Amino acid sequence: QAHALPRRRRRPPPLPIRLRLGPPLRDAAIPLLASGPWSPVSDPHEMAEIEIKTAPADFRFPTTNQTRHCFTRYIEYHRCVNAKGEATADCEKFAKYYRSLCPAEWVEKWNEQRENGTFAGPL
Repeated sequence: QAHALPRRRRRPPPLPIRLRLGPPLRDAAIPLLASGPWSPVSDPHEMAEIEIKTAPADFRFPTTNQTRHCFTRYIEYHRCVNAKGEATADCEKFAKYYRSLCPAEWVEKWNEQRENGTFAGPL
């Protein structure tokens, strides 16, 4: 007895994206063409530019998997908050770093563990 394969949904076509990467933070400016049936913008020549910044290169993690880099940035942020308070610019940069490196599921799990007192990291 033959089983029919499920039909795949059609995805909208991707938007044309151009990346400009440059040192030191590998910033990317992404102009997005905002047109088509999925776009709220009516003018097909209107461009939107999004600036994306990631964590800077860290000499402690030159060629390793980024898992440890993510975890270290998360630890650094929470140590900073414990020492200086949450509203400081110094701590906010660490927050940006770990948010750009770490999957959201990990951060949620670590936050739950910190609240429960079961987090394994040195804070």
